[in-house]
Amino acid sequence: MHFDLTDLKLFLHICERGSITAGAAASHLALPSASARLRGMEASLGTPLFNRKRRGVTLTPAGLALTHHARLLLQQVAHMQEDLGEYALGFKGRIRLLCNTAAIAEFLPDPLAAFLNAHPNVDVDIQEQLSHRIVPALAQGAADVGIVSDAVDLSGMDALPFRPDKLELIAPAGHALAQRTSLRFAETLDYDYIALEASSALSGYLDDQAARAGRQMRIRVRMRAFSAIARMVEHGLGVAVIPQSSARRLRLGPRVCRLPLSDPWADRRLMLCVRDLAAAPGYVQALVQALRA
Repeated sequence: MHFDLTDLKLFLHICERGSITAGAAASHLALPSASARLRGMEASLGTPLFNRKRRGVTLTPAGLALTHHARLLLQQVAHMQEDLGEYALGFKGRIRLLCNTAAIAEFLPDPLAAFLNAHPNVDVDIQEQLSHRIVPALAQGAADVGIVSDAVDLSGMDALPFRPDKLELIAPAGHALAQRTSLRFAETLDYDYIALEASSALSGYLDDQAARAGRQMRIRVRMRAFSAIARMVEHGLGVAVIPQSSARRLRLGPRVCRLPLSDPWADRRLMLCVRDLAAAPGYVQALVQALRA
């Protein structure tokens, strides 16, 4: 069995992008070279790693098994490079960080900027994802660090407190709900909503909660930022659920009311998670320390 690091990186890029062409591009390889490398890997193993289809590729059982080992091997190589001392061989570190909407919008920019300034040879790839999908990704080695809600099962993870992330409703001052001192999310579903883009983690989270109540949110319009959502609410177009931290930062005017949600799931705590913090590369440990600070 003869693989090198380029082979393994190419293999994972193909897995992530679903095609040999896209995987080759991500690996900065010409397509004929990438195809030859992939054929060599399969010949060495004696079994195909991908099922070739007209619109891309899917993993075979052997390919699925290799993904776990390839990620572990590349993580160990990164750890070794870090231990050799400040990238003396010209290598760079890359950290894959998965987190929810509030973490990206409210909590990450300042500590992450400080970390990147202090570690110029480390890059951070941030992806927004739902908490219940982040933990399996960490367990499988598909991510290095996760920021998740404490509502999910954190068994097998090294988990550390990060930030409170309480959700609340904002409504126009003259809205039917504006005089309430507290309410449940299900009571708001009769009204028009201003929401984030459907691909956002918060939208997926709220859709799940509405489905558990046997309802569906009435989305009037979707916006890309909490500030834009607040302006739509201010104009009387609907209500919205946003993180309490965002509502505080936006300093909402008198035409917008902030209403607490009494649902237990709305009183969230965010946790920093790593599968095995002690075994993680030093720059991953440094990121966790910087984010907690």
